[in-house]
Amino acid sequence: MTEVHALSSDRGRRKWGVLGVVLLALFMDLADATIVNIVLPRMQSSLGAEYAAAQWVLAGYSLTFALALITGGRLGDIFGRKRMFIIGMAGFTLASVLCGAAPTAEILIAGRLLQGATAALMVPQVMSIIVVLFDHADRAKAFVFYGITLSLANVSGPLLGAVLTEANLFGLEWRTIFYVNIPLGVLAIVLALWLMPESKAVDPLRPDLVGIVFISLAMLAIMFPLIQGRERGWDSWTIVPLVASVPLLLLFVVHQRHRDRTTGSALVPPSLFAHRSFTAGAVVMFVLFSGLASLFLVLTYNFQLGQGWSPMLTAVAIVSWPIGITLMSGVAQRYATTHGRRVIGIGLAVMLAGVLSLIAVLSTIGPAATWWQAALPVLVAGLGMGMCVPILTSVVLADVSEDSAGAASGVANAVMQLGTAMGVAVVGMLFFWLATGDAAGAERGQVFSDAAATTLWYNAAAFLIALVMVPLLPRAAQPEPGARPEEEALPEPAADRP
Repeated sequence: MTEVHALSSDRGRRKWGVLGVVLLALFMDLADATIVNIVLPRMQSSLGAEYAAAQWVLAGYSLTFALALITGGRLGDIFGRKRMFIIGMAGFTLASVLCGAAPTAEILIAGRLLQGATAALMVPQVMSIIVVLFDHADRAKAFVFYGITLSLANVSGPLLGAVLTEANLFGLEWRTIFYVNIPLGVLAIVLALWLMPESKAVDPLRPDLVGIVFISLAMLAIMFPLIQGRERGWDSWTIVPLVASVPLLLLFVVHQRHRDRTTGSALVPPSLFAHRSFTAGAVVMFVLFSGLASLFLVLTYNFQLGQGWSPMLTAVAIVSWPIGITLMSGVAQRYATTHGRRVIGIGLAVMLAGVLSLIAVLSTIGPAATWWQAALPVLVAGLGMGMCVPILTSVVLADVSEDSAGAASGVANAVMQLGTAMGVAVVGMLFFWLATGDAAGAERGQVFSDAAATTLWYNAAAFLIALVMVPLLPRAAQPEPGARPEEEALPEPAADRP
């Protein structure tokens, strides 16, 4: 009996170690998506790059990441989640080496494209590994940690970029932001090989090549215009793909239904959308994330280009966001399985209050605002997100079976990417349209403050819409134990598992 208890205890500790490994990967991915934002001007100057090339350093990562997310999730179901996680992390680490050593803008762009593609193999496995590894007693808690990591990483990229670049370690300047991934990536691979059990769909699945082509073309047709539309002036190269994305998505849906009926190996099983928790949660997540990344796009450009703040001062003002998230993590963890929907609603209301307060500061104080006057409303918004996002993540995957965990994770991550891209496209277009002109000095600061205050109404509207949709969500973020008879315990270790 003692030996059995010791084995159970060891497996319990091991699954939390695995959670730490996959959350490290999640943090690396999300931080790298935004880490170049603040230091992009220095990169551009160092490499002698044109503005268009600099934009692709930002856009390339998001584009390839979004294109391969759904495919990457399903490949984990088919070939093994541990295997795809390690392949993705190894590729991501090598791509980071390429980015750090890039002698030209073209090679840096190639490295960013490769980073995004390999992250799309790695990141969907995070959610699916949590679904497979944790039972109801611990899954909600694991998803709280997932949501905290997600929230912190979304803001930490610019902060880390500023700190690492200003530190100028070994005289590497901005290149440090990529080289820091090397020891982290190696550590994650070693720990994954040691701790992580392999898992895949119980029923044999076959790759859906036609589905991969359809969804990749559809994602490209949506993401390219959203990322590049403003830079290209919304020309035919951006409008036509957006129009074409509609029939491509319809073809994808028809093909998925046919393949599900005939082979049961659809890239995105239609049964996922039979669950209200998945469908409603995904829609709320789309709306919410359309207001998150775009919020910090506005603040970063307003503070630096309009008010003349340094990257470090900007980062200091924004760091109150992750502080707020951390302060609320205990609330999310405590009430995830009992009052999840209510806490999500309260969190969204608090986020809305934070953005409205920020609009008030920019409208009344404007260029005279100090860093702490900006940091306080950002802190309030962070407190709201700390209550909302960790629980919302578990809502989306509440009723997903193990066999579809990777597919569901890929879809959920793709929804977040699409929401982020749409928000950045709309907010970026509005903000830069309002902030254009030749104003200088105090007048320039006022123009940017007014533009930011006006643009942030989009973010407030996104949080309000998400709040209105909260009643569509299940009452609890995670079903109570016993609510799903088919729920499985932690998988028994196979012979080839560590």
